[in-house]
Amino acid sequence: MSSKKTVALVLGSGAARGNAHIGVIEAIEARGYEIVSVSGCSIGAIVGGVFAAGKLQEYREWAESLDRVGLVRLLDMSFSNGGYLKGDRFFEKIKNIIGDVAIESLPISYTSIAVDLLKQKEFWFQQGDLISAMRASSAIPSIVSPVLLNGRMYVDGGVLNPLPIIPCVPAGADYIVAVDLNGAAEGIAQDESENRFAAPAWWQSAKGFFSKGSESESEEAEYSPESWGRLQTINMMFETMQESLTQYKLAGYPPDLLISIPKDISGFYEFWRAKELIDFGYDVTLKALDGLESPTSNYYSFPKGN
Repeated sequence: MSSKKTVALVLGSGAARGNAHIGVIEAIEARGYEIVSVSGCSIGAIVGGVFAAGKLQEYREWAESLDRVGLVRLLDMSFSNGGYLKGDRFFEKIKNIIGDVAIESLPISYTSIAVDLLKQKEFWFQQGDLISAMRASSAIPSIVSPVLLNGRMYVDGGVLNPLPIIPCVPAGADYIVAVDLNGAAEGIAQDESENRFAAPAWWQSAKGFFSKGSESESEEAEYSPESWGRLQTINMMFETMQESLTQYKLAGYPPDLLISIPKDISGFYEFWRAKELIDFGYDVTLKALDGLESPTSNYYSFPKGN
């Protein structure tokens, strides 16, 4: 029997910021803990599922290789179905990495959180096809096509539960560690070399049908409310909702450790910044674990005050 302290890991939703989850997992294991359970929502369900399948290193290598052009190639838009992103190309790549995997065959407990639209209830995927569970959990309303499985229509679990702590409780781990990707903004300076709120020219071609009109935006233009198109507006509304729901979930069942990733550390679509976000997740987790291991620690949130 392992003498390692065990961790039940909760991975929240937050699109590209979810690359930080990779660094969090690596830091927890590097510190000598054993992750025995993972519950995740949206990108958290994806990274958590890849980890549970034993393919995190392969996923990391692919994520770090993804550039702006590679991201655009993954955006398979369906104009005949309401202008949604289908997600087929992305999940074909995930399937190439992990193969055909059933959740019940995973070596650790895994739960993917989605929302059943017809019943208007949260749904936990704890058995069945892993890829399908990931897809159902990450179908962002009005952006990614809903997922139809067994006569039920599923969308992103973040609609009701962006930080699913309760599914990890039965694991009986020494610690429940939750990673919130909608943490307090760190106030990024506007004179940084890359304006993280800029509307880059490459993105305009990919999201043109989401914009509010034909007006052009320069490569240096900021994402001011006046220039937001449909995609940016929907995302901002969704993240605002998720932030409020997360605070509600934390109040109801606080984890032993909350790792808070600033919501302004990257745009929701900036998947090409994987290495930077992975490194951030790794560093912030090591510091958070220092606090967790402190003799005076009880419930601990890092950074403090979030």
